[in-house]
Amino acid sequence: MDINEIARRAGVSRATVSRYLNNGYVSQEKRELISRIIRETGYVPSQHAQQLRTGKTRLVGVVIPKINSQSVSRMVAGITDVLGENNYQVVLANTNNNEHTEVDFLNLFAKRNHVDGMILIATQFTNAHHAAIKHLRVPLVVLGQRLPGHDCVYHDDYHAVFDLTSLALRSSRTPGYLGVFEEDQSAGHERRRGFVDACAAAGISLAPEAMRVVSFDADSGYFGAEQILDALPEVDAIVCATDDIAFGATMCMIEYGKRVPEDVQITGVGDSLLSRITHPSLTTAHLPFKTSGMEAARLLLHRIESGNAPVQEVKMGYEVYARNSIR
Repeated sequence: MDINEIARRAGVSRATVSRYLNNGYVSQEKRELISRIIRETGYVPSQHAQQLRTGKTRLVGVVIPKINSQSVSRMVAGITDVLGENNYQVVLANTNNNEHTEVDFLNLFAKRNHVDGMILIATQFTNAHHAAIKHLRVPLVVLGQRLPGHDCVYHDDYHAVFDLTSLALRSSRTPGYLGVFEEDQSAGHERRRGFVDACAAAGISLAPEAMRVVSFDADSGYFGAEQILDALPEVDAIVCATDDIAFGATMCMIEYGKRVPEDVQITGVGDSLLSRITHPSLTTAHLPFKTSGMEAARLLLHRIESGNAPVQEVKMGYEVYARNSIR
């Protein structure tokens, strides 16, 4: 079975079938007829032949920092929904938060014969990253970070944490903060800046021991909260950079005999599933991770099809959900 046989059965030209397979213009009547024959025969177009004909692989490389992250999985779900609807497939590359592996994948996917474009779910940008991006020969969209001069989709991390902190400070005067490494511009630097600025706006001076840098997981949240409690026994609120960190901090407070939220308020970021069903339910900021993934995929497809379109920077919104972990 080949394209000539499909054309013969449909009673159309080979060129019409080719336009159909490549999303070109075909009348609705002929489109439905060709579609029915392809379904009946089980015909699968040769990807290699299509690549030779169009110069496209219809593959998109997606580089992710962590495969078991809820936020990343929601982004990838949005990406694959949009790309699948447009007959693109995804090649997923997990870096396990290794910056060198991330650069290696950028260099690998940069080759034209591998993918038509790339989406990088980024955490940081080293000199090696900038060098690799500069030499890319395929379109790139950065997701989760703002990268001036490049197509990117990112979240309003600063204002999300500013508002969360302001909410907690309505009934707290000795807050602490559990954040992640500052090289991560969005989750690290911007969220910490939101916390610090909200405290300043409330007239609160922060001691260095009130702020700790931890990893993204709950265990780190537990030990970070333990360090804050040891150095600052009067702490009455802990703002956390992620929901997972907040879960760990909550468990720490409970095990040390602190009531949440009566003694210590706790907030997270991410609106994960557990934030709604844990006890007490977690006050958090909903960041539209899946929607941002869909937006990044649409932006990349537009770049692939249009070539020299103006650079677009898309900042997503957020919602603060006040639940039972604050007073």
